[in-house]
Amino acid sequence: MPKRILLVEDDREISQLIESHLKQENYEVFIALDGEEAESFIDKEVFDLVLLDLMLPKINGMDVLKRIREKSVVPVMIISARGSDLDKALGLGFGADDYLSKPFSMIELTARVQAAIRRATQYVRTDHQPTEDRIHYKDLTLDINAFSVLVRGQSVPLTSKEFHILKLFLTYQSRVFTKEQIYQSVWQEDYYGNENVINVHIRRLREKIEEDPSNPQFICTIWGIGYKLGG
Repeated sequence: MPKRILLVEDDREISQLIESHLKQENYEVFIALDGEEAESFIDKEVFDLVLLDLMLPKINGMDVLKRIREKSVVPVMIISARGSDLDKALGLGFGADDYLSKPFSMIELTARVQAAIRRATQYVRTDHQPTEDRIHYKDLTLDINAFSVLVRGQSVPLTSKEFHILKLFLTYQSRVFTKEQIYQSVWQEDYYGNENVINVHIRRLREKIEEDPSNPQFICTIWGIGYKLGG
């Protein structure tokens, strides 16, 4: 069955170009031309990936992204002419999984789309997998099959990458991970000093699972090395 992609892009020429190319790659593409239409699709349909422009009529892309993250861990790739480091950090901070600056080639877009869907449908690549469906640590429970996390008995919505980062720490509860190891395990790509990407995701994850993100009890910083579970 073809993977389903929601393309949120108000430029009809660009949307038609992307749609045509992705259909040739055997994806099923749905197009929303503004933020309001995008939210309507999100409320009614299930997608394998969302391609999201930021500068949209009616409801801007960041607000659409927030709405998606309130109810779904579907991978979201921002495609935007706003390619500054601040825009990228904001997009990742609000829960995007990837950020592709315009103009881009269809070859790069296809590769990014394939990678994002692959990461979302596979668990973290490790040499050991938990034998149980649930992993526990203190008052935190991660359910692998349900793709869900409970913290102090409350369900906490995580993005796909946040979930996999947390799963990595819970799988190896005594291990310290460098930023390079986290990136290679979760993104499954070579690391080229993408510290800001890791920093943003760790910060957002802490904001969701820690009682006091400034004094974390779950994901702790090991200065000069990286991060580990607990103190």
